[in-house]
Amino acid sequence: MKKGKKVFGRGANVCKRCGRKSGLVRKYGIYLCRQCFREIAPEMGFEKYS
Repeated sequence: MKKGKKVFGRGANVCKRCGRKSGLVRKYGIYLCRQCFREIAPEMGFEKYS
């Protein structure tokens, strides 16, 4: 029987915006999936150089 929230592994962290578990950007404590990160990165101050 499973009890409580998953503590480690791929399913432990989810995107704060959409809840997706895969493609998570955890650097700097962002915790967004790559799709959500691409949408709101300019608002957060990230710039695309290439």
